[in-house]
Amino acid sequence: MDNVTFGLTLLVVGMGGTLAALGLLAVMMNLLKKIFPAKEEPSN
Repeated sequence: MDNVTFGLTLLVVGMGGTLAALGLLAVMMNLLKKIFPAKEEPSN
Protein backbone atom coordinates (compact mmCIF):
# COMPACT_ATOMS: atom_id res chain seq x y z
CA MET A 1 0.00 0.00 0.00
CA ASP A 2 1.51 3.30 -1.03
CA ASN A 3 1.42 6.47 1.05
CA VAL A 4 -1.48 8.07 -0.84
CA THR A 5 -3.74 5.03 -0.41
CA PHE A 6 -2.82 4.75 3.26
CA GLY A 7 -3.47 8.45 3.82
CA LEU A 8 -6.87 8.35 2.13
CA THR A 9 -7.84 5.21 4.07
CA LEU A 10 -6.82 6.84 7.33
CA LEU A 11 -8.78 9.98 6.39
CA VAL A 12 -11.97 8.04 5.60
CA VAL A 13 -11.73 5.84 8.70
CA GLY A 14 -10.94 8.80 10.95
CA MET A 15 -13.78 10.95 9.65
CA GLY A 16 -16.17 8.00 9.76
CA GLY A 17 -15.24 7.26 13.35
CA THR A 18 -15.66 10.90 14.32
CA LEU A 19 -19.09 11.16 12.69
CA ALA A 20 -20.17 7.86 14.24
CA ALA A 21 -19.11 9.06 17.71
CA LEU A 22 -20.97 12.36 17.24
CA GLY A 23 -24.08 10.50 16.08
CA LEU A 24 -23.91 8.19 19.08
CA LEU A 25 -23.60 11.16 21.44
CA ALA A 26 -26.60 12.86 19.80
CA VAL A 27 -28.73 9.73 20.20
CA MET A 28 -27.64 9.35 23.82
CA MET A 29 -28.48 12.98 24.59
CA ASN A 30 -31.94 12.62 23.03
CA LEU A 31 -32.60 9.49 25.08
CA LEU A 32 -31.49 11.22 28.27
CA LYS A 33 -33.76 14.17 27.47
CA LYS A 34 -36.72 11.79 27.12
CA ILE A 35 -35.85 9.92 30.33
CA PHE A 36 -35.20 13.09 32.36
CA PRO A 37 -37.35 15.89 30.92
CA ALA A 38 -36.57 19.48 31.89
CA LYS A 39 -38.91 20.97 34.46
CA GLU A 40 -40.49 24.25 33.42
CA GLU A 41 -40.12 26.96 36.02
CA PRO A 42 -43.23 29.02 36.80
CA SER A 43 -42.87 32.60 35.57
CA ASN A 44 -43.69 35.41 38.02
